[in-house]
Amino acid sequence: MNLAGIALLICDLQNDFLHPEGAYGRAGLANPQIAALPARIAPLAQALRASIVPTIATQFTLVPDRGGAPLISPHLQKLRPFLTTGDFAPGAWGHHTIDELQPVDFTIEKIAYSAFYMTRLDWLLRRLGIQRLLVCGIVTNGGVTSTVRDALVRDFAVTVFEDGCAAFDTATHETAIAALRSGCEIRQVKEVLF
Repeated sequence: MNLAGIALLICDLQNDFLHPEGAYGRAGLANPQIAALPARIAPLAQALRASIVPTIATQFTLVPDRGGAPLISPHLQKLRPFLTTGDFAPGAWGHHTIDELQPVDFTIEKIAYSAFYMTRLDWLLRRLGIQRLLVCGIVTNGGVTSTVRDALVRDFAVTVFEDGCAAFDTATHETAIAALRSGCEIRQVKEVLF
C-alpha cells in the first residue's frame, strides 16, 4: 500500500467506552465486539506509526457546565441516562484514547457523531496533506458512519476496516458497513498489515 497522504483515524476508542471502570463499564454496557477492537487494531497502528503515517484519535466529549455537570444533548441523555459528572470530560482519564492504542499523534475532541462537526479535523487533514483516511473505531452506525460520510463530501478517500469497527450489536454493524460500501473501500485489518 502506498502510504503517502494517508492517516489512520481511530474513532472514540476511549476509556469511558471500553474500560471496565469507564462510564459504560460501570453502567454494565460492556460489549465483547467493542472490547476486542484494541487488540485487533494495535498491530496496524504500530505498523503505520513506524511508517510515519499519522495517527489521529477522535474523543467523544461531554463539556462540563460551570458546576461540572456534563452538557448532554437531549437525545443522548434519553439513550444514556447514566452519564454523569466527569464522564467524557476533557482531559479526564475516561476521555483519553485507551492505552493499547497509544501513542496517538493528534486528538480531536468532538461533541457529536461526526468528527468533522465543529472540530479542527478538516483543517488538520489538509495541513498534513492527507488524501485518504483509514478508519476504525466505534460505533459503526454512529460516529464511524457520520465521520466517513462527512469525509466523503469533503473529497477525502476513505478505507473502513470492517473488523476494526463495531456497534452494540452485530446486525447494526453489518447494516452500517453494507451502507458504506457504495462510497468507500471496505477492508479487513489483516489485509493492510505489512
